[in-house]
Amino acid sequence: MTQRKIALVTGGSRGLGRDMALNIAKKGIDVVITYHTNQTAAAEVVKAIEQTGSTGYALQLDSSKTGSFDSFYEALSKLLLDETGDAHFDYLVNNAGTGIYTPFTETTEAQFDEMMNIHLKGVYFLTQKALPLLNDGGSIINISSGLARFTLPGTSAYASMKGAIEVFTKYLAKELGGRGIRANVVAPGAVATDFGGGTNRDNEQKRALISSATALGRVGEAEDIGPVVAFLCTPDAQWVNAQRIEASGGTLI
Repeated sequence: MTQRKIALVTGGSRGLGRDMALNIAKKGIDVVITYHTNQTAAAEVVKAIEQTGSTGYALQLDSSKTGSFDSFYEALSKLLLDETGDAHFDYLVNNAGTGIYTPFTETTEAQFDEMMNIHLKGVYFLTQKALPLLNDGGSIINISSGLARFTLPGTSAYASMKGAIEVFTKYLAKELGGRGIRANVVAPGAVATDFGGGTNRDNEQKRALISSATALGRVGEAEDIGPVVAFLCTPDAQWVNAQRIEASGGTLI
């Protein structure tokens, strides 16, 4: 019997991460999601994953706390060993994150550190510590942002970390290529979720501005992003490596 593929999706209890997890599950891949605080929402995502015919699991993780990563991977190893007989997994999706909207002139060191810890330092070391458990021939998908290509005043700290992640991903692709591990970036444009206070979903003035600057004439939805990430977790993407794939509907082109 062929061992089923397994994906780990951080921040999978809501928004983009939830849709990524569900679309990956629809590919016949089992999914472990992480959640920060909302265990109830995570359990609902696991239930939705299982409705696709795949198996879902949820583990708590604060991806900004690098000191917790060893215990997290110990818990993940035990979970996978108990459930599947093998502690390894195949796909890592670094999605967890928060946003801030603060002008550069007013951004504090604490806000900068928060963005760095969750979007850069956390991703860097969570990925590093995943390597002993990540199967050869697997895939790493890092989530960036359209804001690494175009600018929106007030997002300099967040966008700077995403720009760093795009460089980091190229190094992953180069240094892990010998193990057949691919590394790519998916960069969403503005998406109508609760991210960053939900302004892309609720602020009609901002929604109109985004729509007018987007070739397809609307704000993105979570369902526009999840299938792109899921594609990168399949053999169809076996020759896609070290790429930045922007899913923004053609924003500011």
